[in-house]
Amino acid sequence: MNATATPVRRNLKHPDAPATPFPYNTGSLLSVNDLSVDAVSHLLKRATALEEMDPAERDRLFFKRRVALLFYESSTRTRTSFELAAKALGADTTLVSNLSSSIEKGETLKDTGLTLRALGAEAIILRHNSSGAPWLLEESTHLPVLNAGDGMHEHPTQALLDLRTILQHLRPKAKAVAEDTLAGVTVSIVGDILHSRVARSNMLLLPRLGARVVVCGPAPLLPEIASTEGPGIEIERNFEAAIAKSDVVMMLRIQAERLAGLQLDLDQYKAEYQLTVKRLAQFAPKAVVMHPGPIIRGLELTADVADGPQSAILQQVKNGVAIRMAVVERALTAKGGQA
Repeated sequence: MNATATPVRRNLKHPDAPATPFPYNTGSLLSVNDLSVDAVSHLLKRATALEEMDPAERDRLFFKRRVALLFYESSTRTRTSFELAAKALGADTTLVSNLSSSIEKGETLKDTGLTLRALGAEAIILRHNSSGAPWLLEESTHLPVLNAGDGMHEHPTQALLDLRTILQHLRPKAKAVAEDTLAGVTVSIVGDILHSRVARSNMLLLPRLGARVVVCGPAPLLPEIASTEGPGIEIERNFEAAIAKSDVVMMLRIQAERLAGLQLDLDQYKAEYQLTVKRLAQFAPKAVVMHPGPIIRGLELTADVADGPQSAILQQVKNGVAIRMAVVERALTAKGGQA
């Protein structure tokens, strides 16, 4: 790709960073780094406004606009909440999966995207098992592309709904967010950090709002290089020490499908890193418990923690619809297309 022939965009957080050609479309959300703090604040406000709007009025906002959901990986929460969000805004949706389309026959991501554009899709929501796939799709189609999770890279809307959940518990009076909104808040992210796009997006977003992020896990799932992700992030190997200094404890699923070649004893993992009622009561009795799902009960946490009074897991799921309404609205109201 000839960088001089394509539109460029500066890093919103670090304006002196090298220019990049992404996103091409102002409605795209490929990474949390596409959003300034002001843009994050605006999306949170719009999520609340859309959630509180009369459904009959909201249904007319994007009546019969066309949104495609392109999912190369299985999903329950993300796919369903994006679909419900688009439909709540009045848009028509179509789901394309790798098991029920020409993808199964070997069609490339580029050609699938161009086909969807030719069929009238005005935005594409993409989940893909390869990191960077949303960037390729956006480059090929120049449509608004919403990253619903790409490989082990990012999951920006999950970070936004996690942020909304944290604010509801710890900053309920906040009308907007700024660079110091989460000052004094410590969030521990525990488990399979290496393979987690959720962890990565949260590590990129939360410190920009003043939070301290503590990542915790065994060496095979948390290499030391994770500490270079950015300021406001630290590694803590001891699980009990990590949660003892945390206001929020975010547990992650052990991604068995990505563990090939890694030596991990699951019984030892549970002994050292499983969140139990006893551990929670002893070390983090006031912490908010979160999990992006799907939960493997009895592995990363016990059922009584998942269903307990400190759990905000279902609240995260609910927040997914509101946040994704705001993101879809942003995609369908983008002015002028190119960034």
